[in-house]
Order: sequence, then structure tokens, then C-alpha cells
Amino acid sequence: MPRSDTTPARRADARHNAEKIVQAAIACLGRNPQASMNDIAQEAGVGRVTLYGHFPSREALIEAALVRLLARGDEVLETVDLGGDPRDGLRALMESGWLLIAQASSVLQAAQEALSPGRVQELHAKPEQRVHGLIRRGQAEGVFRADIAADLLSSVLHHILHGAAGDVAAGRLEPANAPRVVAEMALAVCVLPPARSGPSVDR
Repeated sequence: MPRSDTTPARRADARHNAEKIVQAAIACLGRNPQASMNDIAQEAGVGRVTLYGHFPSREALIEAALVRLLARGDEVLETVDLGGDPRDGLRALMESGWLLIAQASSVLQAAQEALSPGRVQELHAKPEQRVHGLIRRGQAEGVFRADIAADLLSSVLHHILHGAAGDVAAGRLEPANAPRVVAEMALAVCVLPPARSGPSVDR
């Protein structure tokens, strides 16, 4: 009979291999959203049998890579102070969100091509809740416009971030300017416009 301590060792090896594969997927997809399973196996230094033993399809591996990146991003966004002026919170959230999008844009592109839109949206649920909460608080405090639903405003912010990533990739936007641009666009969309006084009437 095999020794009883081989099962924990094998499980540790399996976890190690799975981690290597996910990290290799992030690296490969980050360079090329069309990276194949062979590319990822070579990056991870594992064989196809090991690769498919952990991830039976390219879609499953892409999802695992995206989940890992979103978890890392959530750790970063948790440190953003959202308790003060909602406008300051929105600026900080968009600037931090941009840095995460810039790091993960290629993996996200691969996910959008491989996974259903509903699944991609589901995986983004926790970051979306953070944005929704900030927008709703800003609306309640009279800082953000309330004539547009919080869900719709959040969706617009999502498109701003991903649109900026496309502009950077196409050379239309300098990467160094992107955090400021996405923050200013978000504020322009969400902040309640100042009340306009009517024209004066001479008597």
C-alpha cells in the first residue's frame, strides 16, 4: 500500500501546478489574447495532460485567469477611501480602476471572446457593487445626478474605462494621461451640473 503521506504531497503538487498554469495564462494572455493552450503549457513548464487535468478547456482556464486578476484588483480597490466626498472617491476609484484595467485588458479581451457576456458581467459583480454604492451615496447627498439610474451611470463608467484601454492600445491616448482622463470623464458624467441662473431682466 502507498504511504499515507503521499496524498497530501500530491495535493500540494497539484495546487502548485494549478497555480503555475493560472499565472502562465495571465502572462500569455497579457501578451496575446489569442494565446493557445500549448502556449500556456509551455509558459507554465507542464505537459498537455497536466494542463487539461486541471483545466479541461481554454474557456475554463481563461475564466480562472480573470477570476484571479479580479481578486487582485479587489484587494487594491478595498484600500481606496470612499468615505469622504463622493467626488473624491469617484476620482480615486476611477484612477485605481484604470491601472487595473491597463494591467488586465488583454486577459479581459480574451474573456470577452471566450465567455458569455452574462458570465463576464457576473464575474465583475463585486467591483460593480462598490461603484453602485458610491454612486447611490453621491445621489442621496445631492452631489451626483439622480435623473439617471445608478446602474446606468455605473455602466457608463465601465465603458469609459474599457474605451480608454482601447484608445491607449490604438495610440490615441497617452498611457500617462489615461488616469486623469478617465477620472475627469467620470466626474463629467456623474456630478450634478451647477444650477443655471436665468437671464437678468432689466426693469
